[in-house]
Amino acid sequence: MTGSSPRFDAVFAGLTILDIAGRPVSSIPEGGGIAFVEEIRMNPAGTASGAVMNAAKLGVSCSTSACLGRDEKGDFIENRYRAMGIDCSLLQRTDAVATSATILPIRPDGERPALHCRGASDDWWLDETEFDAVCDARFLHHGGTGFLERMDRGQSAKLLAHAKQRGLTVTLDLIGPSDRTLGQLKELLPHVDYFMPSMEEARFISGKSDPSDAARYFRDLGATACIFKWGARGSFVSTADGNWRIPAFKVEVSDTTGCGDSYCGGFIAGLSMGYDLEMACRLGTAVSGLVATGLGSDAGVVDLQRTLEFMSTASILEDNDD
Repeated sequence: MTGSSPRFDAVFAGLTILDIAGRPVSSIPEGGGIAFVEEIRMNPAGTASGAVMNAAKLGVSCSTSACLGRDEKGDFIENRYRAMGIDCSLLQRTDAVATSATILPIRPDGERPALHCRGASDDWWLDETEFDAVCDARFLHHGGTGFLERMDRGQSAKLLAHAKQRGLTVTLDLIGPSDRTLGQLKELLPHVDYFMPSMEEARFISGKSDPSDAARYFRDLGATACIFKWGARGSFVSTADGNWRIPAFKVEVSDTTGCGDSYCGGFIAGLSMGYDLEMACRLGTAVSGLVATGLGSDAGVVDLQRTLEFMSTASILEDNDD
């Protein structure tokens, strides 16, 4: 990027929702029955939100571009962001539709089935005249392809192309792949430095069961590198120089909500601090592991120092067959 220094280290753009999570939930009571849970938490979440909150906790200068309803859910998210030091000047608020939201009954093993109500994230829209403001950073993370109805029609690809022209490092995550996703990725991936879906999503979209084959598939579509988030197996990294796996840390899992999103936030934070690719992935892995120990997309993460302490003391989770 030429000219003056960018305003932010990173801008996180896309899916931003409100999660209402409760744990543990073994079953839903029949009729009008009641069951008791240990914990209920309300927090911002989504493919952009889970990443920006954790990056901000690690000390990254962050802004976010997203659309929220002009309602109590949107107020909660914006107030939370401001309290965390996240710049909100790029946030959009609309009267046309409510803030996107999800109810999450977290199972005892940490899995999280979701009851999602689509909303304002589908209305998020950036005109070309707004691209420079969103790209006033060193990194742009685009999260939520598939749940961003207006931007998914080609405008996101224009935004990422603009970001690359400006010299930003671009990362991309998605959610809920469908029969439309591959066509969208063909437009997006030529402008992406790091494509960061889950392993399950990567295999579904590519039709390839072998991680190396799946990564080659997306790199052939234009992605410079792929990082597949792999749950208990950590993550799989593929670049022009080769493929390798970053193992997960051993933690007591409470809730896996937002683990993949938080990995992206930790990874981008690492790159922004000058870490090499492997160390940035390890930081993302640590953030993801800490998030799994609590309830919600930013649970368990306090700051960079305590995250680094966790990295230096936590055990590596032993490999298992997939």
